[in-house]
Amino acid sequence: MTPTYTTAADEFGGWQDNLLTGTPPTLYPIGSGELERIECGPGLVTLFGGPPGAGKTGFTMQATVDALRLTPSLRALVANVEMSPRILLDRQLARLAGIPASVIRRRQLDDSHAERLQAGLATIDSIADRLAFVRPPFTLDNVAAVADEFGPGLLLLDYVQRIRPPGDHGDQRNAVNAMMDFLRKFADAGLAVMVVAAVGRTKDAKGRSSYDVEGLGLASFRESSELEFGADDAYILGPIKGHDELVVLRHLKSRHGETRDVSLMFDKPFQSFTPVGAPDTTMANTELAAAIAGLWDQTTPSSDDEEAPDDGAG
Repeated sequence: MTPTYTTAADEFGGWQDNLLTGTPPTLYPIGSGELERIECGPGLVTLFGGPPGAGKTGFTMQATVDALRLTPSLRALVANVEMSPRILLDRQLARLAGIPASVIRRRQLDDSHAERLQAGLATIDSIADRLAFVRPPFTLDNVAAVADEFGPGLLLLDYVQRIRPPGDHGDQRNAVNAMMDFLRKFADAGLAVMVVAAVGRTKDAKGRSSYDVEGLGLASFRESSELEFGADDAYILGPIKGHDELVVLRHLKSRHGETRDVSLMFDKPFQSFTPVGAPDTTMANTELAAAIAGLWDQTTPSSDDEEAPDDGAG
């Protein structure tokens, strides 16, 4: 094998020039407030996990659509193995138009929705030519072929354990390991990559199998250790006990900065996630206010080797 390496002296000139220009890395904002902390940009792989029904698809689609709205030159490609493009658009319309998702799903729109409906449709139409959806087969070969043709800057895979990488890898664990290797190559080629992944159960304080978000960690991502090691940032989304409308996006890993959890209000009827600001002490629901206050200043001190109890799911 021919050895490949570079010396610091070889890199110094270009690195110094880049440093002194003061030009920061390109990032695509996905929202406002605390959501601005989430880094999404060329060369980055951002991993999102969570229990079933936690809202992973809703959150990452909101992030994708809002990234397109906030960066007019951006194009995005979505590979979702469980929901059709029309269902995904239904849910975004609920959020953008302020019309309950159940009303839109059942096509129960009437004149009272007209103004909000037109505003929501206009917003989606404004980004429609920059948003594409992968059709079956859900293989990485197909995703790569679509990406070559459509030319996205942002790629969303939902979810990664259901998308097949090229080649024969023997079992699911090896397949997911190989998938992360390919996704890092996508990122190195200039794509921003968002990955949704399933997580396994952990044990609660009483030894019961649980999806409690406080008990889930980097080791909870199913099938692979390469998912959490290969990602630049890793998050787990889950509800706060006793408060259906309050969820936390636990920041378990940050390769380029500090980890800090993001607390969110999840308005399920409208499939909308809103960052929680500094707690309002005048809130009538003092229990909820206390829960928000506890999350507001919370920073999760995580590292790449953080582990959660092993439930045997890998």
